[in-house]
Amino acid sequence: MLIAFISPFIPLKGGISRFSGLLADELQVKGHAVRPLGFKKLYPSFLVRGHSPEVPEHRSAANGGDAVIVLYNPLTWLALLRNLKRERPDVLLVAYWTGLLAPLLFVVRKLSGIPTVVLLHNLATHERFALEPILQKLLFASADGYITLSGEVSGALEAAGNAKPVIRLFHPVYPPFSGIEQPEKSEARRFLGYDQDAPLLLFFGYVRRYKGLDLLLRAMPAILDAWPDTRLLVAGQFYEPESGYRELIGQLGIAASVDFRPGYAADADAARYFAAADAAVLPYRQASQSGVAQLACGYGLPVIVTSAGGLAAEVEQGRTGWIAGEISSEALAAAVIGFLGDPRRPAMPQSVREYAAGHSWERFAGEAANFIRSVAKP
Repeated sequence: MLIAFISPFIPLKGGISRFSGLLADELQVKGHAVRPLGFKKLYPSFLVRGHSPEVPEHRSAANGGDAVIVLYNPLTWLALLRNLKRERPDVLLVAYWTGLLAPLLFVVRKLSGIPTVVLLHNLATHERFALEPILQKLLFASADGYITLSGEVSGALEAAGNAKPVIRLFHPVYPPFSGIEQPEKSEARRFLGYDQDAPLLLFFGYVRRYKGLDLLLRAMPAILDAWPDTRLLVAGQFYEPESGYRELIGQLGIAASVDFRPGYAADADAARYFAAADAAVLPYRQASQSGVAQLACGYGLPVIVTSAGGLAAEVEQGRTGWIAGEISSEALAAAVIGFLGDPRRPAMPQSVREYAAGHSWERFAGEAANFIRSVAKP
């Protein structure tokens, strides 16, 4: 098939860009021609509080296609339509994670007439807004089929009354960043300045309210009562005022045990963080699935998660990580303490690698391609 893939691609940062690049690569390995059609910009600066795209070190062979789209500029949608008219792909594959994409998707589907499969990372935007129901109707009027990454999203589609074909797949495991040598744990801790034996927890990724960093910080006093040497490393770009979190740390009296590394992490830095940690903690209030969990898995790192959305489905309790009983700081503290004291903990990295082997990009791309073909050529 000739697949036109509308998505952010590198150099735009973020998990969606990396996901789409890896998927495009694997689809091409399987013999399909993939034309990446990327975004120049996604959001006006006032919506992202001045955060501009940064260029990660990682590059994917499938990236570098025509980045003609500015999401908030409909004139660029016309350039996209001209591109599609020239290429005449068999099918459109569209990465979708926010309702703000729905008008673009609707216009392109209706004016191009090309069968469209939506790769649905989320059905509802994490930070919901008043126009969400209208945008959801535009989505349903545009898609000919859906690929979901979790039962959470598939269930939301069904509950919303979707009648189009759906395949529920999974979030593949991210491999370690290409071209970056993975350091040994002792070397990474020495470089970052951490004790070789003290427990080290990692919070990684964008800092937004729904990701629950405040819940994890409020859990730290109880964790430190049980494991006094524990350190928490917070590595990510703040989309909320960093000062509020620092004030909370001061109020809780845990400043000596929490380290902030704000900003978008370069690949080499991220590799050190995952190598040094004992577990990645995902204290999310809301989630469908998580790229951070699958990134940790690629490094053989267990995860500690809340029961939000589809997170628990990505973790095998006591084997690849630990699941908090509820979304609260008390439950998070109990989960971390249980994980750190579990005699099975030394064997968990091997169990994580075994899990990763069954959640490969090769398997995902094969199943996705079969579904895309069925929609493109029913």
